Amino acid sequence: MPTSSIRRSRARVTASAALGMLLVGIASVPAHAENFRAQQWHLDAMGAEEIWDLSTGKGVTVAVIDSGVEKSNPDLRGQVLKGKNFAPDKPGDEFTDYTGHGTGMAGLIAGTGARDGGNGAFGLAPGARVLPVRVPGADMGTSSQAAANEEFNRVMPQAIRYAADSGAKVINISQGATEGSQQLTDAVKYALDKGALVFASVGNTGDKSNDVEYPGATPGVVGVGAVDKNGKRIPMSQHGDQVDIVAPGQDTVHACGGSTGMCKSTGTSDATALASAAAALLWSKHPDWTNNQVLKVMLNTVAAPTGGEKRSDFVGYGAIRPLRTLKTPGDPGPADVRPIDDLKAPETKAPEAGATGNATADPAPVESPAASAPAAAAADESGNTGLWIGIGIGAAVLIAGAVAVPVLRSRRG
Repeated sequence: MPTSSIRRSRARVTASAALGMLLVGIASVPAHAENFRAQQWHLDAMGAEEIWDLSTGKGVTVAVIDSGVEKSNPDLRGQVLKGKNFAPDKPGDEFTDYTGHGTGMAGLIAGTGARDGGNGAFGLAPGARVLPVRVPGADMGTSSQAAANEEFNRVMPQAIRYAADSGAKVINISQGATEGSQQLTDAVKYALDKGALVFASVGNTGDKSNDVEYPGATPGVVGVGAVDKNGKRIPMSQHGDQVDIVAPGQDTVHACGGSTGMCKSTGTSDATALASAAAALLWSKHPDWTNNQVLKVMLNTVAAPTGGEKRSDFVGYGAIRPLRTLKTPGDPGPADVRPIDDLKAPETKAPEAGATGNATADPAPVESPAASAPAAAAADESGNTGLWIGIGIGAAVLIAGAVAVPVLRSRRG
């Protein structure tokens, strides 16, 4: 996508919003505004305008294993490849999104902002292409959680292998089940051996049961948690050994499925999509790098935990900083060496009392050309990432009202 068209769209920013229904247990609601880019605080925070001068993700395919992707969404036209439907019991095909969720993840990754003459919502990697892989989901169409887990572990390994065989460099899985399997682990290893990276949400019950979810906790998967505008871990974002990195995941505005085609949502799903997009940006700029090298540079450039520890159960190794990965990537390391020891099952222990989850940026300048974020909340066990990004407050104004509807489940990240 030409940078000039992105900048022209940005120049027409105005903001307003309205909220409606919840989607699959996360705060996903229709969004209405003259210019949706004005509401995308997460892009301003990460310095998207400067990022797009360096990379748009062109040439990289991101598989979205989810509920389907509506290729007719105005912000996704031309972005969605032919994929595969692993949910034949649901009407339609991989271009039929049975919840709207998969389209939302695709929008966060590769939205072009083309709606209404350039007044739509952008993905972090608007030059990437989306491979839609539709699966039933861990909480859909079954009579019990056990049955849902069984179906998930039957279908998800097939979907991951298909994505890897189809040339997806990045595999995004913004959903999960409460049980994993050897088949799932083997499929992830297959994808890694094919040269892909697999990102998955760690789940949205951090303020409740905090049950470990898969494939977020599957060996070899990059488990992604969510933070808010101030870099503070949102309470629902799960914690434990499975958390590798965090990314923005609160009140993100993006293209989605449904009647309006535009939503605002909160959850580790959103954070995972942005982490996947960040990988696509980096891989597009360095197409000769291996999956190990892309992941190493992402980890080189995170906002690390503030306490001096290498990682935290709340924010993992830290918050993604895609602009920094593009501008000062550091040493990508050996092509064939996994940069983190995540090829074994994580422990399921609860964090120790008084443990902190703080992360903050190093002394380098903030990445966004906008004003710096306000100081983060005081450190506590809920975790925060301090001043890990700069936030354009004026471009993040959200005027909202909500209509309550039943929540289906919170198994989708």
